[in-house]
Amino acid sequence: MKNHVHIISLGCPKNLVDSEIMAAALTKTGFHLVPEPYAADIIIVNTCTFILPAKEESIEEIFQAARMKAEGRCAYLVVAGCMPQRYGRLLADEMPEVDLFVGLNDIPHIAELINDMLQGTVRPPRMTTASFLMNSSHDRVLSHPRHTAYLKIAEGCSNHCSYCVIPLIRGPLRSRQLDDVIREAETLAARGVRELILTAQETTAYGRDGTHTPTLATLMKELAALNELRWIRLLYTYPSSITDNLLHVIADNEKICNYIDIPIQHIDDAILLSMNRRGDSALIRQIIDRARAIIPGVALRTSLIVGYPGETMKIFDALVDFIHEVRFDHLGVFSYSPEEDTPAAAFPGQVSEDEKEVRHEIIMEEQALISYDINQSLIGSVQEVLIEGPSEIPGYAMVGRAKRQAPDIDGVTYINALERPPGAIITCTVIDADEYDLYADEILE
Repeated sequence: MKNHVHIISLGCPKNLVDSEIMAAALTKTGFHLVPEPYAADIIIVNTCTFILPAKEESIEEIFQAARMKAEGRCAYLVVAGCMPQRYGRLLADEMPEVDLFVGLNDIPHIAELINDMLQGTVRPPRMTTASFLMNSSHDRVLSHPRHTAYLKIAEGCSNHCSYCVIPLIRGPLRSRQLDDVIREAETLAARGVRELILTAQETTAYGRDGTHTPTLATLMKELAALNELRWIRLLYTYPSSITDNLLHVIADNEKICNYIDIPIQHIDDAILLSMNRRGDSALIRQIIDRARAIIPGVALRTSLIVGYPGETMKIFDALVDFIHEVRFDHLGVFSYSPEEDTPAAAFPGQVSEDEKEVRHEIIMEEQALISYDINQSLIGSVQEVLIEGPSEIPGYAMVGRAKRQAPDIDGVTYINALERPPGAIITCTVIDADEYDLYADEILE
């Protein structure tokens, strides 16, 4: 029986949740998950096609798995997620080495599809518009340490930013019912999850598609009332949708991390208008000021796009000045990728790939200096830290994350501490810092 499966999950946390749903569906029907591809009979690549580098990574992983199949080290190759959803039959024609393509609507049916594949039934990718919306009945095999889990509160997006393919791939915004989200949160907490990270294409759009669906602020208050949870973290907020009510909910609930991810993408008004982004530079500055006024010590993360069509050197220099002015705690930057079927791909004023790379490096170098200064200012502060596991840094037995550090995208905290199990939360004093990480001593009572 060829029932050993390895899942490669690429892209964002939303994709990761899809992979966890597939993993649970497979294990329930007799398949066995294996941590390494060389031990698998079936390799599943859950793909991302958000921008060109993501597509290139997905294609490389597919080809690597195809080589393993050609060498007889696995029997079947399955490609799932955004790439089949976006490219459909074209992908099947281009990749004959793939045995099964699984679009987004078939994520919960992965076990049935693979069983059919094993019996010789070949199914082409379905071309229907993405409509799948997970609910609390969909079990998940958590791929992160069991003390941390992503909670997907909505699917799809209705913003239609000029550069973005997400609405084309994942369809329009679809919010989950509040009681259903709470049920899943309760299940996760009962399984030992201590940190819930809210995720969606835009978390602040939660409920916007329904007439009576509660807002994100209401949902977060309900989640904060769950006894077993210790931390709640918010990602993917939209500047113009951040209300004072939401900021006060964060400030007033100790369980909600003083941390907000606000992808602003740019600060130039003409660029923001071209991007079809809601709000202008004045609103962005206002939201940042309000967040810092209402939530003292809040850690702000953002993401930017450089090299967008029409971004002159003068506009780019103003963006660099803005980064120095605002001093985000964490910042990610993407080089603009002209995606087919998006309006921006045809806009005039396209920037060369070499120039995009130069601008990318400038932003990252400037942010490294800012992050170093901010982290240095934290020396002497007291921080709660969620333990991840043993550290490999001499003198620091454990590694974890402070509330100001999200997994995978921010730095970590190395702690001179007693040995603790993953998921424990301890109090520490920061004694050193670099541009990415903090170093701390545990406070022993």
